Amino acid sequence: MSTSDKRGPLQVARRARLLEALQRDGVLRISDLTDTLGAAAVTIRRDIAQMASEGLVRRVHGGVALPSSEISDFSDIGGSLGMLVPSLDYYWPDVVRGAEEAAREQDMKIVLRGSSYESEDDLPLLTRLVEQGADALIVAPRMDAPTSARTIEWLADAGIPVVLLERTATAGPHHEVLESVVTDHALGAEMAVRHLQSLGHQRIGAVLAEHSPTTPHVRRGWLAALEVEPVEFFVPDAAMPSCAAALDAALDRCRETGTTALIVHADAEAIALVQRCEDRGLSVPGDLSVVAYDDAVAGLFSPALTAVRPPRGSIGRAAVRLAADRLADPDRPAHRVVISPSLRIRQSTAPPA
Repeated sequence: MSTSDKRGPLQVARRARLLEALQRDGVLRISDLTDTLGAAAVTIRRDIAQMASEGLVRRVHGGVALPSSEISDFSDIGGSLGMLVPSLDYYWPDVVRGAEEAAREQDMKIVLRGSSYESEDDLPLLTRLVEQGADALIVAPRMDAPTSARTIEWLADAGIPVVLLERTATAGPHHEVLESVVTDHALGAEMAVRHLQSLGHQRIGAVLAEHSPTTPHVRRGWLAALEVEPVEFFVPDAAMPSCAAALDAALDRCRETGTTALIVHADAEAIALVQRCEDRGLSVPGDLSVVAYDDAVAGLFSPALTAVRPPRGSIGRAAVRLAADRLADPDRPAHRVVISPSLRIRQSTAPPA
């Protein structure tokens, strides 16, 4: 069966009308076509992607043109980047600010939406962004929800550039990668361990947030750098009443095993742990050195906490540039960008007593 045989009559009609409009006008915006063809933007983008693969049209920044057209894009009017992040506080504002900075440089605008770590389905928000005219999507989807696989498949088939933030994924039968920008969190954890080892600590434990998507990567780097048997603890969110008991259990275990230093993800849990130490008469860093992972607020605490800082602003900037490059050259290979974090040494780490 040929490709044309698989098309429904509505798609055939849309394609014919699209080509007719291009013959008349030479180049069209996606927003114009939604009115002309009476179809959703995501549907039109999929038609255009298929027609471009057949050589019938040429995708340009913000729209579509005939293959012979000399017009390269709509750069004079900029473009719109739909951005979905799981939280509008703590980690993500710096990512968004970096993205907005890069978008201004590209004469583009960010249309921001916030989901949550408890969201069961990101697809309604993503669909709405596309229907509102987003030229590309920059997304940190939830990867452990029941609907996550469906969301990733939808993103892969959206017909517009998609860049994942702090997530990686593949889609389709050939496991084609989606473009992404991520922090090398495993490297950050290794840096923290090497710093503590350089101070003379031999037994270095980890206290990790139970449900964070960053935890597996931090744990992997921490384990890779250890030289002795690991001591690890998983704790609930610092705002939960059960966190204090979990931190007390971790401190008890540190005393039993001779653990003299901890890497703690994330900042709130690290701060809560230091406060539990104070309640128990333990000194930081005298009795226990602590390295926080995230450095959103770790430097504001007293003592100021040594911390690993993910490159949040750089993550946002790189994602926008990936999306802009994809809009300018739809046929370029998929890029996966990995950016290194940094270690900020402060008052919460010292040689073991």
